Amino acid sequence: MGFKSKLICVSVTAAMLLSMTVSSIAAVSGFNDLKEVEAKEKILALKDKGIVTGTGKGNFSPNTQVTAVQGVQLIVNAFNLNLNFVKFAKEPKATDYFIKADNNAWYAKGLIIAAVNSMQLPGDLEPTKKWTREEFTHWLIQTMENHYYLPTVKIAYREIADNKDITPEFEGQIQRAILYKVVSLDSKGQFKPKAEITRAEAAEEIFNALEYIDSHAVNKPQQ
Repeated sequence: MGFKSKLICVSVTAAMLLSMTVSSIAAVSGFNDLKEVEAKEKILALKDKGIVTGTGKGNFSPNTQVTAVQGVQLIVNAFNLNLNFVKFAKEPKATDYFIKADNNAWYAKGLIIAAVNSMQLPGDLEPTKKWTREEFTHWLIQTMENHYYLPTVKIAYREIADNKDITPEFEGQIQRAILYKVVSLDSKGQFKPKAEITRAEAAEEIFNALEYIDSHAVNKPQQ
């Protein structure tokens, strides 16, 4: 092998090692695809706590929409909902609570936990349906308020430019989400309730909710 060939071989090997090293560092320290994501640090903080995980190959997929079961699992993880103090007469199945669930799917246990912990999800929940911003915010805030002792606050009604698009049953939770600084309106004063929520947006809401709990919750979470 000539000097030139050896040099090329060494260069290729070095490049491969560098690529592997960079990938390894990314896998350990964070995600590869958050460079332009405003909520990057919040997502990484949740990753460190085991609340969010990646989608494979070192990615978080921040712009991917969240399905109903993914949203439920995020909320279960965020508030550490569990079955630790529950005794069942028979082994529970996801379909005991949600008729459209798959008992063999990855999300089955999460749905059982959500149901037993009174998340009050509809029995006909569509597992793969994309959740909107108003849906995720509603279930997040409702679950947070049901499981933590939070101080009673007087809500100063906030004008929302696209309030007419908000489902009436969700309006209260969205107003309180703004008060808790879990969500904020855009530069036009809009919430965009019917837009499908992304993984980055959902993660940011969870981070903000946990921050509010840390600074305002009284005593321990309700069991």
